[in-house]
Amino acid sequence: MSDYELKDLGDGRFSLSGEMTFETAERILLSSEEPFEQHTRIEVDLAGVDKSDSAGLALLLEWITWSNHTVREIRFVSMPERVLAIAKTTEIDHLLKRGERWAGFIESPDT
Repeated sequence: MSDYELKDLGDGRFSLSGEMTFETAERILLSSEEPFEQHTRIEVDLAGVDKSDSAGLALLLEWITWSNHTVREIRFVSMPERVLAIAKTTEIDHLLKRGERWAGFIESPDT
């Protein structure tokens, strides 16, 4: 079994589950390159992440930087508490919204 899974749910929606840590962050980044390239608006559901550390935060910031440089939008839902706590402690939590530029992001199936 893998220590993480990045699943393409279609229409720019992805889910990440498992570990988002020093051991997995680079592999997650590499595995996201091709599927993310296909979309201008990306949503990553992090509800399935059960282990995270500061490398997980760095991964999210890398995705945001990439999205800004390639004129894309990225947003994260169900942010792991540990990642959010690290971001708040280091006073960079505001950066986690920098990938959300356009109003009316991806419509959820429930709306």
